[in-house]
Amino acid sequence: MSEIKFTAEDILHKQFKEKSIGIGYDRAEVDAFLDDVIKDYDTFHSELKRLKNENERLRAKVDELNRQVEVGSNMSHSANEGGQPVSSATNMDILKRLSNLERRVFGTQMGNGESDDSDSHLL
Repeated sequence: MSEIKFTAEDILHKQFKEKSIGIGYDRAEVDAFLDDVIKDYDTFHSELKRLKNENERLRAKVDELNRQVEVGSNMSHSANEGGQPVSSATNMDILKRLSNLERRVFGTQMGNGESDDSDSHLL
């Protein structure tokens, strides 16, 4: 991208040399046009600044997600070295569920008929 030559302030304060009377452009029309150019210039400058900030934010997010993927990849690689499948459930969750199932199955089979509903949310 080429370098920006003028700021909105430069455009606002630009003075043109006047030639002899009757030659040239209508000063009011030129001033009105330049006012519109300044407004557009300010809008583009604001949008450029917003996009640069968003770009920085998104780059930081991508970096963070890449670090998380790398950590997750390292963890799954370590877990798979022993031939164990990777699971999103922790060992503690699995043990709790297994214990709850055993109580329900074996408690019912033994004929005591007691069922512990307090842990039903673990299934």
